Amino acid sequence: MEITGKMVSDLRARTGAGIVNCKKALEEAQGDEEKAIEILRKTGAATAAKKAGRTASQGIVASYIHSNNKVGVLIEVACESDFVAKNEDFKSFVRDLCMHIAAANPVCISRDQVPADLVAKETEIAMAQLANDKKPQEIKDKIVKGKVDKIISEVSLLDQPFVKDDKITVGELLTQKIATIGEKLEIKRFTRYQI
Repeated sequence: MEITGKMVSDLRARTGAGIVNCKKALEEAQGDEEKAIEILRKTGAATAAKKAGRTASQGIVASYIHSNNKVGVLIEVACESDFVAKNEDFKSFVRDLCMHIAAANPVCISRDQVPADLVAKETEIAMAQLANDKKPQEIKDKIVKGKVDKIISEVSLLDQPFVKDDKITVGELLTQKIATIGEKLEIKRFTRYQI
């Protein structure tokens, strides 16, 4: 199948990936746009893994105030070079993160940062809900683990479905941006204010 310029352009508009990467993915997927997106996502994860060891010492601090003036967000996102920090694609990504945090109200950036007292409290609640259940203990333990895991993914920024596209998580979006921009990107910290 012949890969046309329009096919490459359409895929690039949907993914933000480079022209060469879009063309290669479409060739590998024999013109199937959905398969090409999957290929790009896999290569994005591989690219992000390669860049994980690098130092992200540049970046920006961005803010967002919601239109009702009752919710505000400050975020610090790091990158490797000043050039990328000034890049519009990077700035747009950081603004999107601010809006996401304002809307989704995460507690922390990643699963390993979820406060231990929150995990203990949710475990206690889940166990209390199953106290009178006649299921075997190992089944109850799996149910409790599942409920607590769900809560952790709801409060962890990287595990939350992205508000602008709920088919991907914020973590997957970050991986895509690392592949597109070509540098290590790291969400350092954020603060959400609400009246």
